[in-house]
Amino acid sequence: MARSLAKNVIKIIVDEIVRECERRGAAVTEPLVLFMVKAVAQDPRNQFEYGQLLSSQDVQKLKELCVERLTEKCSPALDTIKMQLNFDGSYTPRQDFLEEIHQALESQLVQITREITDARAMTREELETVYHQVVFYTLLCSAMGSPADTNAVHEATAALQSVFPQTDLVSFLDLSKRDKEQRLQELAALVTGVRLFMGASSREEEQFDIFQSMPALTETLEVASKSIKKELSLTETLVWKYTAVLEDATRPDPECRQQDVSIVLLRQALYNVRQHQAFLRVLQNDADLCVSHVETLRTELSAQMKLLRETVQSRAAVLKSVVYPLLKDLSKLWRELQDEAALLNKLDDITLSLQPFITSQATMFPETYLDSLVETAELKTDEQRLAETGHERMDPAQMETQEWLTSETTTNLTGLPLQYNGFCGYTLVHRDGLLLPGNPQIGVLKHKEMLFAFSSKEAALKFASCPDDVIAGVMTTSKHFPELLKLLNLHQQPLCVHPKSEVQSEESLQEMAITRSDSGTQTDIHPIIANIDRLYQWNEWEHRRKAIKLADLRTKATHSTQTDLSYMRRESSTQTWLPKEASTQTGKGDGSSVPRPLTYLAGLSGPKNAPLISFNLTRPVDE
Repeated sequence: MARSLAKNVIKIIVDEIVRECERRGAAVTEPLVLFMVKAVAQDPRNQFEYGQLLSSQDVQKLKELCVERLTEKCSPALDTIKMQLNFDGSYTPRQDFLEEIHQALESQLVQITREITDARAMTREELETVYHQVVFYTLLCSAMGSPADTNAVHEATAALQSVFPQTDLVSFLDLSKRDKEQRLQELAALVTGVRLFMGASSREEEQFDIFQSMPALTETLEVASKSIKKELSLTETLVWKYTAVLEDATRPDPECRQQDVSIVLLRQALYNVRQHQAFLRVLQNDADLCVSHVETLRTELSAQMKLLRETVQSRAAVLKSVVYPLLKDLSKLWRELQDEAALLNKLDDITLSLQPFITSQATMFPETYLDSLVETAELKTDEQRLAETGHERMDPAQMETQEWLTSETTTNLTGLPLQYNGFCGYTLVHRDGLLLPGNPQIGVLKHKEMLFAFSSKEAALKFASCPDDVIAGVMTTSKHFPELLKLLNLHQQPLCVHPKSEVQSEESLQEMAITRSDSGTQTDIHPIIANIDRLYQWNEWEHRRKAIKLADLRTKATHSTQTDLSYMRRESSTQTWLPKEASTQTGKGDGSSVPRPLTYLAGLSGPKNAPLISFNLTRPVDE
């Protein structure tokens, strides 16, 4: 609770400083103001004690000092801090930037993908509209022309018809949403591969070169790489000049110093160009890696194109299972080339965005004036300084109480994570803020799990005799010049050497501010859910259809098993029909025997006219 209140108090102070700077005509950002508040509070020259509560007068003093430094005109120190914040906000590692590119492409395709997958075309006109949307989808995926380019639309339509005729659109619309999305991605890859192959086939060269087909990619590579190298070369020249002048101005012998130049301004200008040099080296390394990847992809793309030509050459028909994988591989290489080109453009934009932050030192020390100062000094490059001290070697026997890493005992000595970004801390403290690169070949001192390099053997011996004092001196110097925090990679280390921690300082600000203002917070009752499921389906029948498809009952069979452990372990019941008493009745044959009627006729065989006599021969019933 106390920590959240302290953050709210600091937020109020930062907002007041921002408004005051805007009133004076200086545009500042909240991160810049917050950094300056911490830097001013940490500077021992301002006499802010963290062990005591800050009064209202202390807070007012803090605001005035911050506003004064933020509104200062032509300040290399302020420009260096702005440069550091700008670089931290715009630069991302290579892998993170590629992920941002892919996410940006997906966000562009969300709308048209939804329109295609949700389409329920019935008429001919509706089917043609959906087909044109598929063409636009392939154009956005391939980055080979925009939908407003008529020639690009015609090429994409012809390529799509070769792999997906319009008659197949009806069966496509019957697919599920997920299957439609997968089919669209496959079509985009095939269309890109077909267009690349057709573009290569139109040329007579036997060896395909992507740079000849895509002059924009060639221009991007040349402009981005050369602009960073040129800017780095100019900055390194300024670094060497400022280093030579400041080295001459901070000599131990006062008679050899130049008296007509401000050492404070020289330090600020040196730190400014040194920071610019460090950022440009990071960008240059990324640009060199991009160029290397582009050359590799260029070779692979040419080989893949050659294989595809040999596959389809002098053949009337080719199986889809043979040519489609080649087209997809071709499209994949093309997308990787587009990623490298986008990354180079981003690096070039960052390089241009850093230029406004080195104008102050150029205004204070014009080229002619700086050259006149260099005439009395000895100009040396960083490589020359390393070569001059390359023969010096530390003998671990001279400092047996310290652990030394040398080239004889350690491999890859120059690749070690050195403190202060490789600069000599002893020279920084004892030469009035002079920055000289350390030479690991002299020897690397390991002290409290930290590695230190030095500009000379003498500096190494003196640092090893009292390392904690020199480390404390570097921290004190960084409080006087807060731009050194990022330059020497000290921003992750605590600056405060007082007994109280930084959290206690925030609590001090909290106690002070509670007595002079009230604050409150409000939360949304119904916050908007940021996570949106792109695969959500509202139709119940769609869910049923997916469930049936997932079940796949046609390939399933119901079965059961009986084991010893499960025998008689479950309750069961059966029902039977109990026997019941029943009887049947059958018919019985019965009758009586009566005399059979019998009559005898006499005279039938006698004379013709003989009388016919009848005799009743029936027996009596009672006989």
